[in-house]
Amino acid sequence: MELVYLTIVLALLEYIVMGALVGRARAKHGIRAPAMTGHPDFERANRVHVNTLENLIIFIPAVWIFATYVSVRWAAGLGFVFVVARALYAVGYLKAADKRGIGAGMTGIVDIVLVVGALVGLAFKGF
Repeated sequence: MELVYLTIVLALLEYIVMGALVGRARAKHGIRAPAMTGHPDFERANRVHVNTLENLIIFIPAVWIFATYVSVRWAAGLGFVFVVARALYAVGYLKAADKRGIGAGMTGIVDIVLVVGALVGLAFKGF
């Protein structure tokens, strides 16, 4: 399970970095809290951060349940892909909104595989 925990920690560290990017963009473009709009660079950084939070809500419990009821190795591998996908999403989206597709798509696939796999694993081993 240590590799699964490592992917969760990496995903959380990645989320912290994305939060710092929001703070930097806020300062750079003079967008004072609580404003959530302003310069497009700030809005993209903020969207990367919020969208990653939205996906972490799915990823963390799903990867944990998947590891418990399906496969620790596959969970760790999918967790690593999640972290890479979120990085690709961030790099693309920070450049331009239309460049987020590959990372978003990879994230969606990982989330679906983990959730469906966790459900199937629970159905066969948990009940």
